[in-house]
Amino acid sequence: MDYKETLLMPKTDFPMRGNLPNKEPKRQEQWDENKLYEKSQERTKGRPLFILHDGPPYANGDLHIGHALNKVLKDFITRYKSMTGYHAPYVPGWDTHGLPVETALTKKKKVNRKKMSIAEFRQKCAEYALGQLDNQRTQFKQLGVRGDWDNPYITLTKDYEAAQIRVFGEMAKKGYIYKGLKPVYWSPSSESALAEAEIEYHDKRSPSIYVGFEVTDGKDVLDGGEKIVIWTTTPWTIPANLGISLHPDLEYVVVSANNDKFVVAQDLLEDVANELEWENPEVVKTIKGSDADRVVTKHPFYDRDSIVMLGEHVTTDAGTGCVHTAPGHGEDDFYVGKKYGLEALSPVDDKGVFTSEAPGFEGLFYDEANKSITEKLDESGALLKLSFITHSYPHDWRTKKPTIFRATSQWFASIKNFRQNILDEINRVNWYPAWGETRLYNMVRDREDWCISRQRTWGVPIPVFYAEDNTPIITDETIEHVSQLFAEHGSNIWFEWDAKELLPEGFTSENSPNGKFTKETDIMDVWFDSGSSHEAVLLGREDHQRPADVYLEGSDQYRGWFNSSLSTAVAVTGKAPYKNIISHGFVLDGNGRKMSKSLGNVMVPSKVQKQLGADILRLWVSSVDYQADVRISQEILKQISEAYRKIRNTFRFMLANLSDFDPKTDSVPESEMAEVDRYMLHRLQKLNASVRESYEKYEYSPIYSQIHNFCTVDLSSFYLDFAKDVLYIEAKDNHRRRSIQTGYYEILTTLVKLLTPIIPHTTDEVWEYIPGVEAESVQLTDIPEPRKITDFENAQEKWDHFMKVRDDVLKALEEARNEKVIGKSLEAKITLVPKDEKTKEVLQGIPNLHQLLIVSGADVADQADSAREYRYVDVAVEQHPGEKCERCWTASETVGEDPDHPELCTRCADVVKEHYSA
Repeated sequence: MDYKETLLMPKTDFPMRGNLPNKEPKRQEQWDENKLYEKSQERTKGRPLFILHDGPPYANGDLHIGHALNKVLKDFITRYKSMTGYHAPYVPGWDTHGLPVETALTKKKKVNRKKMSIAEFRQKCAEYALGQLDNQRTQFKQLGVRGDWDNPYITLTKDYEAAQIRVFGEMAKKGYIYKGLKPVYWSPSSESALAEAEIEYHDKRSPSIYVGFEVTDGKDVLDGGEKIVIWTTTPWTIPANLGISLHPDLEYVVVSANNDKFVVAQDLLEDVANELEWENPEVVKTIKGSDADRVVTKHPFYDRDSIVMLGEHVTTDAGTGCVHTAPGHGEDDFYVGKKYGLEALSPVDDKGVFTSEAPGFEGLFYDEANKSITEKLDESGALLKLSFITHSYPHDWRTKKPTIFRATSQWFASIKNFRQNILDEINRVNWYPAWGETRLYNMVRDREDWCISRQRTWGVPIPVFYAEDNTPIITDETIEHVSQLFAEHGSNIWFEWDAKELLPEGFTSENSPNGKFTKETDIMDVWFDSGSSHEAVLLGREDHQRPADVYLEGSDQYRGWFNSSLSTAVAVTGKAPYKNIISHGFVLDGNGRKMSKSLGNVMVPSKVQKQLGADILRLWVSSVDYQADVRISQEILKQISEAYRKIRNTFRFMLANLSDFDPKTDSVPESEMAEVDRYMLHRLQKLNASVRESYEKYEYSPIYSQIHNFCTVDLSSFYLDFAKDVLYIEAKDNHRRRSIQTGYYEILTTLVKLLTPIIPHTTDEVWEYIPGVEAESVQLTDIPEPRKITDFENAQEKWDHFMKVRDDVLKALEEARNEKVIGKSLEAKITLVPKDEKTKEVLQGIPNLHQLLIVSGADVADQADSAREYRYVDVAVEQHPGEKCERCWTASETVGEDPDHPELCTRCADVVKEHYSA
C-alpha cells in the first residue's frame, strides 16, 4: 500500500523563488491602483502625528546608491510608525534651483541663453528640472518607497517661493539681513559667490613662496632695511597686499643671515632657517609683536606701503609668524584691515581675471598669474624661496574647480546675531549618532555670517528694491506684496516686470523723490531655498507640523540642509525645526573605496533592482550600520540574497503547513497549547520586543540579524524541523497538530508585520496566502504589541535550559554520524545521563522528548555505557533496534504489530485506519 496519500504533506501555491525583478513592478502598480498610501493615511487618521520631513534631493540625473540608502531608511521609519500607533504621512521633496540645471541646459541641451530673455531661460530651467524630477520620482517608487508622490513639495512652486520670501522678510525685519563688502568664497568657474556649505576640499598643487618685505619706517623699533618674511601658497594675491599681520603677544626676532637682516617669529626661527638655508643665523634683536604696530614696509613691486598690523588670527602652526595680508582676499585679512582703515582691494573680476587694479598682470587668469608674479618678485629681489606643495584646497562642489576668496558686495544673514540661540537649540535636539551634535555645534559656534546672494539666474530672487540714492528697501509692506505676487504668478515676474510694477500700488520713499526704483538682480543661495522648507512644508501643509519629528540625511548635510534649516528656523521662530537628527554615511564599494566611473565600481540602484529586486536592496540597507560609511558589492548582495532566501523559505514552509488551517475554527486556546509551542510564542514575543526597540532607536542592522537568526536557528533548525513529525504524520484535527499550527500562524503573521517596513513587496505577497486574514494588505495592519504568554511564567527557564542540553545532543549525534554509528538522526536511540538535578528535572518533564530531538528513542537514565561527555549531559548514541516505519520514517519496535499494516508502527497504523474510516 502507498501511504503517501495519508501523509498531510504541506501544500502551497506560494512560490519558492521570489522572482522579484518581475513581480515588484506589478505589485507597485497594484499599490497605485488600489491607492494603498491613501488608505494607510485614512486608516491612521486621528492618531498622534509623526512627521519625517524629507530633505530635497537635487533634481538632476539618475539616482545613485546613496539616494537609495537615504530614501529606503526614511521608508523604514514612516512605514513602521504607521503600523505602531501613529499617523505618519510622507511628503517627498525636490530641490530644483541652482547652477547644475543652468549648466545642463547650456552644455547638454545646447540652449543658447544669450538668445533669450532671463524669464525665457528660467522657464527652460523649470521645464528641465521638472523632467528630472519625474525621472527620479519613478526610480524612487521602484524602490518601494511609499509616500504622497502625486503631491510632493518642490522648491520652484509658487506657494513654496512665497513662503521662502516670508522667511527672508522676517529675518530682515529682525535685523539679520544686510548687504556688505567682504571676502567670500568665489567660484570663477560658476562666476558666483558660494556659501561654506557649497565648498568641498580636494588636493591641489600650489606654489609655496617666501617673500621679504623691506622695512622703510621702523617706528623706533626696527632700524629700517630689515626684511619681514612672509610665506604664502597664493602668489596671485601679492598684488592685493596692503599689510603684514603679527600676533601682539608673540616674540619676534631680527636675524642676521646671508648678509641681510630678517624678521620672523622666534618660535618658527629654526624652521624658517632650514627652509631658507640660512648659514649660522644670529639673533640680533628680540621684540614683541605689539611693539611693531604700524611699522611700514615697502610692497615688493608696487610703489605703495604695506603696514604692520596686529591680529589674533596669527599662529605659529606654519609659515613665519608674519602673515601676508590682502584684505580683499581673506576673511581674517579683511577684518584686521578694516580695523586699520584699509580698503578691501580685490583686483580680479567675476571670472578670476586680473583687472587694471593689478598693473602688469591685467587680463591674466589668477592661477596662471602665479608664475608671472613669482618672476616679478624674483626680479625685485624680494623672493627668498620658491617650491611647490600639494595641500587640501577649497573647491566649488558643483564644478569641482578651485575657488578663491574675493571681496564683493553681497547679501548676508548675520548668524552671529542669534548664534547663541542656535547653539541652545542644538543642545535640545536628539542626535543619531551622538557625535552629530558636536559636529554641528562647532560649525555654528565658529560661524559669523552666511553669504546668501548668488550672481546667477535660476533661483528665487532676493526681494530687495533700491531707491534713487541706492538705499535698499525691505519693508513688511514690500515683502508681503512680493510674497503674494509670487504665490499668484511665480517668481519669474521679478524678471518680467519692472520695479514699479512689483512694488505695492502708490509706494513712495523719501530716498526716491522722483518715484524711481530699481530691483536686486542677485538670487538667493539654494540652501536658503531648501532651508525654508520648515515654513513652506511643515507649516504650510495641513497634515504636517513644526517642528518635525525627524530629519534624516547624509552626513554632508551637517554643513548643508541641517545647518540652513536650523539657521532660518531659529531666526524666524526661535526654535529648531526638528526634534531628532539622523545622519547616514556614504556608500563605498566592497573594498571600502569611493565609487567612481573611472574605477568601474559604481553600483546603480536600477540595475540592482533589475537583477535582484528592490527588496534585496532594501534588505541590504537594513543589514548595514548606516550611521557610518557602508559597503556594497555583488558579493555582499549575494550574501543578502541568501539571507532573503532563508527568510522566504521559512515563510513558505509555514504557509504550506497552514493550508488546511482556519484560524477562526482551528486555533487552539493558548492555555491548551503544548508547552513547547508556548515556548516558541514566548521566544516570538522577545523577538518582537527587541525588534520594536531597534525600530524605535532607528537601528536596523539588529533587526536584520535577529529576524534572520530567528528564522534560521529558532525556526528552521528547531521548531519547523521537529514539528514535521506531527504536522505530516498525525491526523488532520489532532490536537497536537492544531497546537503547532496555531503557533505557526502567530509566528508567521508577526514576522510578516515586523518585516513589512523593510521588505514590503515580499510581505505583501505572503499576506495574500495567509489563511483568514481580513486586511487588504499587511500595510493596513498594526504590528502587535509584545505580550505575556499564558501559563508560561515558570516555564521559560526550563525550556531555555533544554535548548542548551539540545546543543549537547546535536554534537553527540554529529560525532556518531561521523563515526558511522548512525546515518540519519532518526536511526538513533539515545540515552541521556543528566549531570545535575536541574537538567534531570527538565528532561523528565518534557513529553515526546525523542520527537523534539528528532531521534527514534530517547531515555533519561542515571548511567549509560559508552556515553560521550558534554556540558549538561553524557550522551550514549546507538542504532535503534526497531524497524523503520514506512510512513513516519522513525525506527520503532512496534512496526508490524498491526497485521493490516505490517510496514507501519502502531502510531501510524492508527492514523491510517482513522483516515480510511473517515
